[in-house]
Amino acid sequence: MPPPVCIVGASGALGFGLAVRWGRAGVPVVIGSRDPGRAREAADRARAAVPEGSFEGLRNEEAATRADVVVLCVPFRNQSETLTNLGGALREGQILVDATAPLAAAISGKATRTVGVWQGSAAQQAEEMAPDGVRVVSALHTVSATLLRDLDHTLDEDVLVCGDRRADKAVVIELIDRIDGLRCVDAGRLEMARIAEQLTALLISINVRNKVHAGIRITGL
Repeated sequence: MPPPVCIVGASGALGFGLAVRWGRAGVPVVIGSRDPGRAREAADRARAAVPEGSFEGLRNEEAATRADVVVLCVPFRNQSETLTNLGGALREGQILVDATAPLAAAISGKATRTVGVWQGSAAQQAEEMAPDGVRVVSALHTVSATLLRDLDHTLDEDVLVCGDRRADKAVVIELIDRIDGLRCVDAGRLEMARIAEQLTALLISINVRNKVHAGIRITGL
């Protein structure tokens, strides 16, 4: 059995979609939420969708101690507070996968616009806030939460992965590649996350205009 993955914010759309997809792929999933009751409820829903999966729901701080890879799936407006609260739970050697997109919706703006982040990207902000020794990898900004949750839908798209250590990216790529239909593409250092995060807003605009759930595909690889 593969090692467990922790998803902080798995009671939300993207996190829950990842939970059920990983659960179906045989990856044990620890679901985190600020409210442990919501975490347990999300775990129950995931178990109902994927009876063969392994799901546990806990408060964020406890959930983050249960896995070597922690996936952060919270809105940008909650990223800073969540990482502050996780400061005592995250440990040296863990990989923090940041899926945060700095959408203007966080400040009552449009979801098709982004806001500037002083550090350069939400992922670099996460790196600045994470405890020493916790390595940050950026990924999962272009995958539709709606399609992830729909287990009858066949996925067929790429995931851009950014990070400063090839070994860390390799761990994340192996984990994401367990989800059928997702192919990871190494997009370079963590600083490239500032571009990858912008694609979330672009895809939202495309999806609204065309009434679809578009993804991306890198050709020529």
